[in-house]
Amino acid sequence: MFKNIKEDIKVVFERDPAANSVLEVILCYPGLHAIIMHRIAHYLYMKKLILLSRLISQINRFFTGIEIHPGAKIGKGFFIDHGMGVVIGETTEIGDNVTLYQGVTLGGTGKDKGKRHPTIKNNVVIGSGAKVLGPIVIGENSKIGAGAVVLHNVPPNCTVVGVPGHCVKRENIKIKKIKPYVDLEHGKLPDPIEDELDGIRERLKKLEILMNDMEGNDGEII
Repeated sequence: MFKNIKEDIKVVFERDPAANSVLEVILCYPGLHAIIMHRIAHYLYMKKLILLSRLISQINRFFTGIEIHPGAKIGKGFFIDHGMGVVIGETTEIGDNVTLYQGVTLGGTGKDKGKRHPTIKNNVVIGSGAKVLGPIVIGENSKIGAGAVVLHNVPPNCTVVGVPGHCVKRENIKIKKIKPYVDLEHGKLPDPIEDELDGIRERLKKLEILMNDMEGNDGEII
């Protein structure tokens, strides 16, 4: 248990430049408090102490603003930045070195029993306000942009933006397997709509030049 807490504190220093001291992190980081309390709740949940585990998760929510169902499975190196409004559902599975920002929802769809929440693979970053819904899989090293709504599986090494979320080409260097690198630049994402508009503008410009050449117009093209 103490080893896990040390690892969680180390993760905060790796991913949050605002962290200044161990005491500050222990006292002032609700994301750290939330994961510690969740580990306790999850342990009790696995021991079939359902009511007690749910009670701890509700206390966790009251003090941190982060709601994690005790049934959720969370790997090592998990980091929640700020965290207010984060919701993680019962059958969610989160791999190693995953980062969530405030307002993220890992939610379910429908009333079916069984697996109904997302599976988040290793080294994934999910930006502020993003919603990942249903029993879908977010592949390793992927990045979900702020405000995206993801309803379908995402391949590894992919960046997702938009509503509904869709993959756009990622230009980042692949993450090394020996020492995982978590790309936290969730605010610097490509804009596929703007790219499409730029393409249309370029085509219109070429058509205008072609039409002017056909008409023998040497005037200035706007």
